[in-house]
Amino acid sequence: MKTHSKTLLRTILGVLGAAVIGGCLYLNTLMPIITGYAAKNLASAVFVSGRDAADAQALDLHFSFIQYTRNKVDMEQRTVTSRFLWSKSVAVYREGYGVTLLRGKKVDQLKADAFPLEAPAPIPERLVPGDPALIGRLAPLAKALVDEHAYNGTPFAFVVLHKGQVVAERYREGMGPDTRLLSWSMAKSFTNALVGILQKDGLLDIHAPMAIPEWQNDGRKAITLSDVMQMQSGLQWNENYGNRSDVNLMLHREQDMGLYAQSKPLEYEPGTHWYYSSGSTNLVMRYLRGMFPSQEAFLRYIQERLFAPLGIWNACFEPDMNGTPVGSSYLYVTARDYARFGQLFLDDGCVGEERILPEGWVTYTTTPASASEGGYGAFFWLNRNHVQPDAPEDTFSCQGHDGQEIFIIPSQELVVVILGYSPKPDHIIDFNGVLRDIIAAL
Repeated sequence: MKTHSKTLLRTILGVLGAAVIGGCLYLNTLMPIITGYAAKNLASAVFVSGRDAADAQALDLHFSFIQYTRNKVDMEQRTVTSRFLWSKSVAVYREGYGVTLLRGKKVDQLKADAFPLEAPAPIPERLVPGDPALIGRLAPLAKALVDEHAYNGTPFAFVVLHKGQVVAERYREGMGPDTRLLSWSMAKSFTNALVGILQKDGLLDIHAPMAIPEWQNDGRKAITLSDVMQMQSGLQWNENYGNRSDVNLMLHREQDMGLYAQSKPLEYEPGTHWYYSSGSTNLVMRYLRGMFPSQEAFLRYIQERLFAPLGIWNACFEPDMNGTPVGSSYLYVTARDYARFGQLFLDDGCVGEERILPEGWVTYTTTPASASEGGYGAFFWLNRNHVQPDAPEDTFSCQGHDGQEIFIIPSQELVVVILGYSPKPDHIIDFNGVLRDIIAAL
């Protein structure tokens, strides 16, 4: 009887030990995500957006394991070190580049990689106030949204353009028109514009196979840029933000994010299956970078051909360790800059008399991907499926994690920018209600 009891006890202890070891091993794989998220986002909030570190930690990092990280902000070195249990991550700020999560190099090595990037000279403000009566009607809505949180969430910035003119603008305390704020996945739509400019310049064909050498011996050789932009590449991907998924590993572990996405095997025939993938955009950005002789040439092209014509003079498109801008997630510009970008698409790709995007590009962008059920175009979201039921069907939008939005509504001549902290499911801003009330005010 005693022998049986001892055997049972050993078995129980063995199972418990295996569970503890397994749990620790799995937790160890989460460490780069936990500490990497905290370090990267806190560093960008402080050094790019100019936010107070304590405020950013209390709001942006107050969830899951992230809230238990211990974070040190070094104002002299412009780094943030985040620790959790036995792990740490370091994020490094470089002037002109923003923040990069350190992977595989030391701080001084990463800083030595930088080269001088001259920001274009500021240009006179093009955005002017609109109809005073409409401004008056929208002022209470702006105050209710930002100051009183009447539509839920924690908005940082709110800008509305009607007929290309500012009719509403409001900011959270401590922020203003010059505060650069995080795009999250709205950066995907900027990548769309960059592809359009390259197509206009005759440097690529979105409907031709991408001809990536590593793809030439399997079904991936048929994938086109258009397939990838419509999220129908067929490549295997996991976009779940709540676990050790592809998107989390890519953003917080990988040195070359585009290469990580590019290495994924084919799961579906290209062009037949829709699945949202941040890897798709970093794959595209890496592909575009390969068309230029150097990182400097690529970054200057983005600056001179995309940002400068829009009047965006202080953009920060943060790169991965490989030096490629993280097209899925890490763009920082002002709320007015996001509005300028939305106006570009409202005006069919033109700024005044100057055509920035090729003719027909906005039509292509807003044509539903075949397997998206009317919900997605090419790195833009659509409202053909009435996900915003009180907004017109022609509404299309740039959407980012935690509630970053640029709504473009051609039938109402409207661009609506809402930025802030609005995590799902219980804290999300009532975007449909905001759009409904803006349209009612017209």
